[in-house]
Parts: sequence; C-alpha cells; structure tokens
Amino acid sequence: MAQHAATQDDQANRNIDIVLTAMRELFAEKDLTAIDRYWAEPYIQHSPQMPNGLDTLRNAVPHLEGFSWEPQRIAAQGDLVFTHSIVHGWAPNPVAIADIYRLDNGRIVEHWDVVQDIVAPEDSANGNAMV
Repeated sequence: MAQHAATQDDQANRNIDIVLTAMRELFAEKDLTAIDRYWAEPYIQHSPQMPNGLDTLRNAVPHLEGFSWEPQRIAAQGDLVFTHSIVHGWAPNPVAIADIYRLDNGRIVEHWDVVQDIVAPEDSANGNAMV
C-alpha cells in the first residue's frame, strides 16, 4: 500500500513539473515548440472561449501582450494538476484563474479553467484576498 501511494505521489509530482515547465516555456518564453513537447492531440478544451485542438494555442500565444502566469497554489491527484494563479495579459485587467490540466503519458491532453476578475480585499464582502 505504501509503495502504491509513493508511486502516485511521484507521478503527481512529475505531472506538476510538466505543467509548470510547459506553461513557462509556452507562455512566458513564447516557445511554440513547447506545444510539441508537452501537449498532445486530441487536445480537449473546456474553456468557453477556446476551441479544441492545439492550433488554438499556436494561434493565441504570439498575440498575448504583457502575459504573465503566476501560480500561487498547485496540487495534483492522479492524472490531474490544479493551479490557482494570478494572470496578467489574458484580460484587460489581472484575473484569478483556477486551471485543471489532465495529462496522459506525460502530455497535457485536456484543460478546464475558471476565470474571475480580481477584486481587492477591501472591496470584497469578506475582506479576504482572492488568490
């Protein structure tokens, strides 16, 4: 049982490393060849503004101005990696994004996200930061 848990933890950590590296190389460094290394078809996209397929990434990334992805929390379970990030350059103002990535054989094959405008703690009903 402990061996199985260790193997799952190892895989979860490898998946986290893959997602962090993939996102850095593609979005921060704008290296489109990262798509070939870290993503795979069929790429299923659940974000309502983006169609399925890797061509969407290939077409979107070169046009992102001032983009930064700042993950604040990261977790993984099985073939899923979850990130909670502050993102600049995706929308007119900074946004909080919760992303879920599904990996298969070390490649990102599916993506979900929830995007929210960031509200300052002093403007929220609870006084807490969003991210």
